[in-house]
Amino acid sequence: MTQKKQYKDFDALLQSTDLPVLVDFYAPWCGPCQMMSPIIASVGAELKDKVLVVKINTDKNPQVAEEWQIRELPTLMIFKDGKPVERLTGVHPAPQLLSLLKPLVS
Repeated sequence: MTQKKQYKDFDALLQSTDLPVLVDFYAPWCGPCQMMSPIIASVGAELKDKVLVVKINTDKNPQVAEEWQIRELPTLMIFKDGKPVERLTGVHPAPQLLSLLKPLVS
């Protein structure tokens, strides 16, 4: 499920859940990011309460993009226990994302 919440910082977001976190770093002007949006939504719907899906607009959160060295958009990162376990750039199909996330789901 995609969460619309405000956090003091990115670390607080990662520490706020025991679930794996799929982070979609995007920008509204990015065409490939727009292509990923429905894919991310379908992955979130399929894994409902097993994965936290978070979208971070790099234009509005440049400090987070800098901290995680986001140089290409879209960039997807998967975190488990607050630590990055996977990083992908570009457009990826839902089955690929699901194959990366399912082993992390308890």
